[in-house]
Amino acid sequence: MGAIPKVVDDESRKELHKILKNLVDPVKLLYFTQEYACPSCVQQKQLLEELTSLSEKLELLVYDFVSDNNIAKSYGIERVPATAVIGEHDYGIRFYGLTAGYEFTSLLESILMVSTGSSGLDPQLERLVESIKEDVHIKVFVTLTCPYCPRMVHAADQFALANEKIRADMIEVSQFPELAQKYDVTGVPKTVINERHSFEGALPTGNVYLEVLKAVNPEEYSRLEEAIRELHGARKARPAEEDHLYEVAIVGGGPAAMSAAIYAIRKGLDTALITKKWGGQITYTANIENYLGMPTVGGVEMVETFRNHLERYPVAESLGADVAQLKKEDEVFVAVMEDKREFKARSIIYCAGMEYRRLGVPNEDRFIGKGIGFCATCDAPLYRGKRVAVVGGGNSALTAVRDLLKFASEIHLIHRRKEFRADEVLLQEAQRAENVTFHTSMGVRSFLGKDKLSGVRLESIDGKKKVDLNVEGVFLEIGLTPNTKLVKGLVELNSRQEVPVYKDQSTTLEGLFAAGDVTDVEEKQISIAVGQGALAALTAYKYLMEKKQTNSKSV
Repeated sequence: MGAIPKVVDDESRKELHKILKNLVDPVKLLYFTQEYACPSCVQQKQLLEELTSLSEKLELLVYDFVSDNNIAKSYGIERVPATAVIGEHDYGIRFYGLTAGYEFTSLLESILMVSTGSSGLDPQLERLVESIKEDVHIKVFVTLTCPYCPRMVHAADQFALANEKIRADMIEVSQFPELAQKYDVTGVPKTVINERHSFEGALPTGNVYLEVLKAVNPEEYSRLEEAIRELHGARKARPAEEDHLYEVAIVGGGPAAMSAAIYAIRKGLDTALITKKWGGQITYTANIENYLGMPTVGGVEMVETFRNHLERYPVAESLGADVAQLKKEDEVFVAVMEDKREFKARSIIYCAGMEYRRLGVPNEDRFIGKGIGFCATCDAPLYRGKRVAVVGGGNSALTAVRDLLKFASEIHLIHRRKEFRADEVLLQEAQRAENVTFHTSMGVRSFLGKDKLSGVRLESIDGKKKVDLNVEGVFLEIGLTPNTKLVKGLVELNSRQEVPVYKDQSTTLEGLFAAGDVTDVEEKQISIAVGQGALAALTAYKYLMEKKQTNSKSV
């Protein structure tokens, strides 16, 4: 079905009559409008009146967004014009803006689905969609002239019909330019899931399911995505074995570790990679714009690209648990895991990276994950309309403030010093914002709350002033510390607790190599970590060849 004119002509009426004969159960179209504040509301109302007049099984109910605000709230309507498609149940299908042009098809398809109670999904896929237990809110941004957009709107509506925990919104960008700007809509269709995850293009429904999983259940997504890659011969990774002596074991899961693993395997080394999770610090980075060949890429997307590349090779992996102890017994290194498993290797490439620094004040450990976080880029949407605090005075703290500006109602920036170390452009942006309050020469003394964070107690550095701030979230942006606890007894660390390395990434302990942010390299950059990982693997290969401890045939 193509686009219809503003007033349905006779030919279109005949076609619509045929289509609407397929309706089974009655369908209500709830239309929310504001006549004077919404220029397009009259046009959308006329279109809906024309449509509902063509079938006795369609009913149009019109509400004023202001005077009927309680009804609007009960259906989760936040803006006008809005159309809700309601059948025996409210399936959470909403259309914001005009449903003319190509999007008339989307509206018609949703009416047919709601009336018949059938999503039209493949039965196996429908069962997977039904099994999603998390709340999902899918927003599909469209234009009325986009022929591909209805595919994504229809897929979102199918998911909403199949699972009551899923909501689906069509949003017509020309009607809501502020939303287009907020969600950085530069091409359509653009789909946003739960405010955090987004993608462009019209995907097949199976791929849409994977994208939803990626947003709400990353572990399940990873499992399924791995199975799909294995099915297509694009994944050769296997579980690491306890009773096996590997030629090299790599500790870590960031860029340095993955680079080291690729180079080691390509040199023919029997390689294991041990990490609790993939990605390291770049998983907390929204956009990376200085990596060669990737002009702009999200941190999570970069990790996925690196991992997919690595797993094309037969790497042995141990995931989901940290290393509790690393020791060397005679000529063999032993990695003892938290769950008591042990992995052995003739050499180690240590790429454990860095972790976020803590304040060490009362209630900090108690509220981490319950109000205290480290990634404003990731969690800013969770604090829409709420009061938050950011602790720190460098670029990371001011970047966190910037990420929170469009979500939080109040942002309190807390810094122990009077002067900031951040770039001037970031500082000026925060200073211009009306919802940012500066608390300089102040330190955090404790976090407040019972079951979850409710505030933070500040004290001036001179001890003369104390302040309690009522906030619902705090982001700690006070730097990082190297994860060198495991090698502290194996090599001597520098004053910054980093692993000193020679030019070839070797250390003072024979057979132990290190790469990435955990080392004493001055600049902590992804490109440098990747290069160090590659060099460490090549050096480990030479070491094993000289010791005659490898079966590699590589030359």
